Amino acid sequence: MNTHADPSPLSPLGKPTDYCDQYAPELLFPIPRQIKRSEIGIDAGALPFIGEDIWNAYELSWLNGKGKPVVAVGRFRVPADSPNLVESKSFKLYLNSFNQTPFADIDAVATALTRDLSAAAGGTVDVDLQPLGDRPQAVIAYPDGELLDDLDIAIDTYEPAPGLLRVADAPVVEETLYSHLLKSNCLVTGQPDWGMLVIRYRGRPIDREGLLRYIVSFRKHNEFHEQCVERIYCDLQHQCAPEALAVYARYTRRGGLDINPFRSSGEFSPPANIREIRQ
Repeated sequence: MNTHADPSPLSPLGKPTDYCDQYAPELLFPIPRQIKRSEIGIDAGALPFIGEDIWNAYELSWLNGKGKPVVAVGRFRVPADSPNLVESKSFKLYLNSFNQTPFADIDAVATALTRDLSAAAGGTVDVDLQPLGDRPQAVIAYPDGELLDDLDIAIDTYEPAPGLLRVADAPVVEETLYSHLLKSNCLVTGQPDWGMLVIRYRGRPIDREGLLRYIVSFRKHNEFHEQCVERIYCDLQHQCAPEALAVYARYTRRGGLDINPFRSSGEFSPPANIREIRQ
């Protein structure tokens, strides 16, 4: 695929779709990550972060050997250093293609998912499936940090403005700050994407009013979830120069899927897959 021309407009997004209910891995639509990374100055050979994209699927079903449906939830971890992200509607259409497809057992389903998603992403995707018959439990919680949203500030900027970010001339701190006010829009359709943003860092204190204004500045910005998180990570690195940094977003689900990108300088552990209240 040509990495110089963005293939996103060619994806199924925003187009009438015939739903296929027979196994069809060719429905997966990969998009090279480097297209958007180049826009924000990321060198393909020297990523400034490590991380993963955590996908959760809530509408997953197939047939057993006797034609009886099985229903499950799925969790997929896509490494951030994989060359491609998978466009979300194509992921949904792909999962739908399992609906009328018989599989010998859940391991066969997991094997197919791992093979196909890893091929599309260009890196090994970790797959975990839980049949609803096993009574999997969902955990909803809030970050162990300080909420920014109660700051009584005026805001008038709704396109990304990294110049809003600044630090105080003060001793180094380590803290976690979060906000429910992240909103961006789909790169192709312009439909709103809602999320919670969590920032953990060690460094000189980040000005909280400026940080909240910066988070809200994505409100009219069009990019995929993964791309927004990487832009936020790079802006924080460039403007605030923390000693250590992690940026994590949990976006509300669409089409039975939610996407939760995590990027870190490496000092902070990946988060547990715990739902935000709107998920």
